[in-house]
Amino acid sequence: MATLPTTFVKGFHDEELCQRMKYYPFGKTGLKVSKVALGTGTLSDFYGELDLDEAIKTIHKAVKSGINYIDTAPYYGQGRSEEVLGMGLKDIPREAYYIATKVGRYEKDLTKMFDFSAKKTRASVEKSLQLLGLDYVDIIQIHDIEFAKDLDIVINECLPELKKIVKEGKAKFIGVTGYPLSCLKECIEQAPGSFQTVLSYARYTLLDDSLQSYMDFFQQQNLGIVCASGHALGLLTNDGPQPWHPAGEEIKEICRKASNICKEANVELGKLAMYYFMQLDGASTFLTGMQTRTLLDINLDAYYNGLSKKEQEVLQLLQETVFTKSINWEGNELETYWTAMKKK
Repeated sequence: MATLPTTFVKGFHDEELCQRMKYYPFGKTGLKVSKVALGTGTLSDFYGELDLDEAIKTIHKAVKSGINYIDTAPYYGQGRSEEVLGMGLKDIPREAYYIATKVGRYEKDLTKMFDFSAKKTRASVEKSLQLLGLDYVDIIQIHDIEFAKDLDIVINECLPELKKIVKEGKAKFIGVTGYPLSCLKECIEQAPGSFQTVLSYARYTLLDDSLQSYMDFFQQQNLGIVCASGHALGLLTNDGPQPWHPAGEEIKEICRKASNICKEANVELGKLAMYYFMQLDGASTFLTGMQTRTLLDINLDAYYNGLSKKEQEVLQLLQETVFTKSINWEGNELETYWTAMKKK
């Protein structure tokens, strides 16, 4: 019988599901995190209108099912994600989960989107704790570091402030997130021993396997590795991405083709994407946004039961005919951002 995690709370959790969930060491943090993690960028208007009651029920069901790692950020809905999460966590024992939030990325307005200053960093952590209704978070992450003018402000202003916040007990560990893997590596190298976790999103998917070539480095640093967004921010779903998605038309067309094949076969591309992304060896947890119990069930089904024969056949077809090269949208958002900043 599987060992229950230290986050297991008798009388709250579904013991059988917690025993089915696998838990992995989270780098040098000493934590053991569930293989499936709850992303909450979806607990806002980023992915369409949010059903608040359903979102709260999804949070409860996710944690009761054994998911013990939750990720959020001030940027997600400009505080709405943290606010909704705070509502959902009220009735959940604090020892039942680990929670990560972020600093650095905030507003929708491109000219006000990023601020890595010490002052803003501290104010952001205080606001996050208030919205979440918590005394501390387990992980505080610097969000999308590639948008900093240079890494100097990240390493010499934001990071020292976060170290103070950890000393004060308002966070336990420090992480770093971003899309360009080379930027994550550079930041970690420039601040040796300062980070305990790294979050890479949409870099190990049916579209893009770039993360594989960085795994050795992250593991050598003994980092807790969060592999996020196997659906590539909604690209790899039958419904397709939101209008704001930064990918270029070539990538979107590839995904439309895959989606059409899945629809014709009555298969959900999102489930195939979730299954594929969880095969990466070495990551501690696989983070995916889930705002409904239906989505949660689809993702947990992909984890617990894998794919049906038909789904396996469709996945193989997609890999042979649609997803034939590794492709990404690196640089697109940065170009848009710096163009806007120059006009400011």
